[in-house]
Amino acid sequence: MGVAVKICGLRTPEGIAAAVEGGARFVGFVFYRRSPRYVSPAEARELARRVPEGVAKVGVFVNPGDPELEAARACLDMIQLHGAESPERVAMIRARFARPVIKAIKLAIEADLEPVAAFAEVADWLMFDAKAPAALDDALPGGNARAFDWRLLARKDAGGGRPWLLSGGLTPGNVAEAIAIAGAEAVDVSSGVETRPGVKSVERIRAFLDAVAGRPASDTV
Repeated sequence: MGVAVKICGLRTPEGIAAAVEGGARFVGFVFYRRSPRYVSPAEARELARRVPEGVAKVGVFVNPGDPELEAARACLDMIQLHGAESPERVAMIRARFARPVIKAIKLAIEADLEPVAAFAEVADWLMFDAKAPAALDDALPGGNARAFDWRLLARKDAGGGRPWLLSGGLTPGNVAEAIAIAGAEAVDVSSGVETRPGVKSVERIRAFLDAVAGRPASDTV
């Protein structure tokens, strides 16, 4: 079936079209106000209308309250939690809002994999992203264009029995290598297909999807 791709932080119809036409399995809308990729629930609803059946619409939240989740739930197929949510909070959100949940776990060293077992019991998917260095000014919870050592995931059952996505610093130029090293069956990209934070490049989205699928590049980036 091939490696699944999530194009995250989409904000325009053109970005949605490039993701869908290139074969993305997931599209992501960011509801974290500090992010340059933020969209309001009303904006997300308009974009979601352009997403066909079979492509999952994922809402990305950081330590959300229930009203924030409720405001966006209607246009979403999945909820992604990218903050410091506990396993108990993840389980509650999954039950209350009746959507599959992706829980992000941020990695820098092997010890950062310790929470996998607890989150694998309550989330439908896990996502492995790069932990931002403490010295990085204005770091976001995700989308910092940072990679981690992909070898941390190169072991059997890295996701604790759950499917998982590889994220963090992926680009059209390195995603094939990352997949080969980590053994990822799904990948997530945001900053790696942008011209500047929050501004997606249609050409880079296409190039990323081509690289994952092993197709000749459709455009020069």
